[in-house]
Amino acid sequence: MSRIPQLVIANGTVVNSFGRRHAHIVVVDGKISQLVDATEPVPDAERTIDATGQLVIPGGVDGHCHVAQVTGRFRTLDDYRTTSTAALWGGTTTIIDFGIPRDARETPLEAVLSKKALAQESRCDVALHGSVVRWDETVPWQLEQLAAEGVRSVKMYTTNRGTTMADGDTILKVMREMVRLDGLTYIHAEHDPIIADCTAQHADDGRIGIEHLHRTRPELAEETSVKETLAMAQYTKAPVYFVHQSTPGAVDLVTEARARGQEAYSETCPHYLTLDDTVYGSAFPEWYACCPPMRSPETVAALKQRLAGGAIHTVASDHSCYDLTQKRERTDDVRAMPHGLPGVETRMPVTFTAMAEAGSSVEDFVEVFAAGPARINALPGKGSVAEGFDADLVLFDPSVQRTVDGGALHMGTDFSPFDGRTLAGWPAVVVSAGRVVLDREGFHDPGAVGRFVSRNGFREHLAATADLSAATL
Repeated sequence: MSRIPQLVIANGTVVNSFGRRHAHIVVVDGKISQLVDATEPVPDAERTIDATGQLVIPGGVDGHCHVAQVTGRFRTLDDYRTTSTAALWGGTTTIIDFGIPRDARETPLEAVLSKKALAQESRCDVALHGSVVRWDETVPWQLEQLAAEGVRSVKMYTTNRGTTMADGDTILKVMREMVRLDGLTYIHAEHDPIIADCTAQHADDGRIGIEHLHRTRPELAEETSVKETLAMAQYTKAPVYFVHQSTPGAVDLVTEARARGQEAYSETCPHYLTLDDTVYGSAFPEWYACCPPMRSPETVAALKQRLAGGAIHTVASDHSCYDLTQKRERTDDVRAMPHGLPGVETRMPVTFTAMAEAGSSVEDFVEVFAAGPARINALPGKGSVAEGFDADLVLFDPSVQRTVDGGALHMGTDFSPFDGRTLAGWPAVVVSAGRVVLDREGFHDPGAVGRFVSRNGFREHLAATADLSAATL
């Protein structure tokens, strides 16, 4: 006698990036075992959730989170329990964090293994990116070890000299290694000489407080760095992924590179789609301290157009959980204050609302929220509501709106840059690995059940998912 399924999501409108259908979703042992057409009877199950009138999408994949991150003398206030809980509240069932060396004494491999140990407290699934700051003869071996651990991407910064910045030689050599290991190069692209000079000029003029942040890091710095990095990626034939792109010019450079046959990807963040540089003239400019900074209203509008047109491949939170006490310690000098915004919990409603305003479909939203991040980051079993995939599911009614209350969120900080905004796209039910962790009764802490997800090779995974998409369509 066959075993009764643990869970059935009945009568929902299942929306994937490639289409939608009305179906019952059957969950067995944390996997989607079957999609049954909604015209058929609802299968028996230990628990049935009626999704009539709701959309059912794959659980979100946030490819850019910083958990328990140490930068200089500042440490974000979260841990994996806090951030993974907030992620689940926000419809994200997989986060990808970074193992970034704290200083010259910590190696890239040590940084990743340290984060992997901390991630044992996670409530949702976790993957990791590595990071290289400086090249030495051990780096190729360390990258091999990271690949063996299932860490198939490496982030490098083109700015932040003296801390996390990698020089051009290091970036080029790491790109070569990532090609050899079938991995992906992540880049924080801001041209350091331009930023350093521009910041110094503002400091000399006494205009270095938080209200001047957007003027110290011009759009030209981002676009110049993207152009240089794309040239190195073309030379090495390396796939490259640009984090938190904030300008349409940066996105267009990636689009042009793709037209030439390069494997290049654009990520943006919810705050760059919804906030503009007038926030630095507000009563609380420290709420918006991040790099790159917010851009002009015209730039924000053009960036949303690029997203609506499909030129942006993922939307990630770039979650960094500082609180206002840390932010306000040095508002007089942007060089000394911590940069980064809490956002893992609000990524879904902010992105959904911004895309709906731009005329995007729910399928388009699913692509940048879940399917694209899963595919590009070579995460097996993630990003689709399909048979054999992990039972990571989000139910929501797009007509339901809520107003953001930063103090009522769950990210371990005391503010949200979206406080007071009315948004659609809030999750009503969240299922993670087959467990119902959020429903009308509230949050049900599953405990430290989050799994470390070992990633596939980049090109290997793209080929496999292309075959799957073709078969599904």
